[in-house]
Amino acid sequence: MNGVIKTLTEKGFGFITREGEAKDLFFHSKELKGVTFEELKVGDAVTFEVADSEKGPNAINVSRV
Repeated sequence: MNGVIKTLTEKGFGFITREGEAKDLFFHSKELKGVTFEELKVGDAVTFEVADSEKGPNAINVSRV
């Protein structure tokens, strides 16, 4: 899937705005591939997969485009 980084926190997680979806998707820095959390910026285009967790869907295998 494709999306854009919407928010980043100091605690190592953030949210992605998904193309064609109203609800943003949570991601954790441990799910980043090929980029560090510190290198990400709000507005960066990313690709990712969606996985279910105890708290609902979240993004995994997040890569910057």
